[in-house]
Amino acid sequence: MQLHFQAYGSGFPLIILHGLFGMLDNWHTVSRSLGADFRVFALDQRNHGRSHHSETFTLEAMAEDVVDFMDQEGIASAFLLGHSMGGKTAMQAALSQPDRVQKLIVVDIAPRSYASQHYGILEALTSIDLSQMRSREDVNSGLSRWIPRLDVRQFLMKNLARRDDGTYQWKMNFSVIQSNYREVLKEVVCDKPFQKPSLFIRSIKSSYLLESDRPSILRLFPNSSIADFETGHWIHAEAPDLFISTVKDFLQRSD
Repeated sequence: MQLHFQAYGSGFPLIILHGLFGMLDNWHTVSRSLGADFRVFALDQRNHGRSHHSETFTLEAMAEDVVDFMDQEGIASAFLLGHSMGGKTAMQAALSQPDRVQKLIVVDIAPRSYASQHYGILEALTSIDLSQMRSREDVNSGLSRWIPRLDVRQFLMKNLARRDDGTYQWKMNFSVIQSNYREVLKEVVCDKPFQKPSLFIRSIKSSYLLESDRPSILRLFPNSSIADFETGHWIHAEAPDLFISTVKDFLQRSD
């Protein structure tokens, strides 16, 4: 089944992959700006947004989805950009199909395994009863018991969809995401490194990508560099202009 996507602009293909609980809509501003120089394809990954729901939810399956999408759209090779979980998907795709990826950008994630950083969100989404919610403010109030940050609640509430009876449901396949959550925390592994240019964009205010991750990054991506941003984890939303210029400079550079 084909992933839901939105295309922007023209030029060499650039595929953008969102993070956990996200969707392509979160990247609209960045995608539109990058569309001035590239043919941008922003994807909803499986079990997210308007893409298909599946009982399988692994990094390997999501990487295969990207390659399948490229085949369906007639894209021989592309630049890949992924944020957080999307960064792991992008790394896995580049390592498994290096001929299909010309350059790689990974935003605030490393190839290592992670301990859970989302139990508060998982608990909130499990505990809230959407059938009792009649307004977005009801949902916001319900989530606030577990999630104090308004920006995180607003991010999650972009996943809301109204049923015909006026109640809400999640666009994402939450039950499968929850039951397979540890799959997306796993280490990205491959016997053969990705030799093409790679850029890791790091938030110095989050703990997702640390200086101690550099050896594992260089082992799998020896032709890589790291750019630091003084933002939180959602770098593209907090510093969009600098993020966009950094991405353009890297992709347009002759290596």
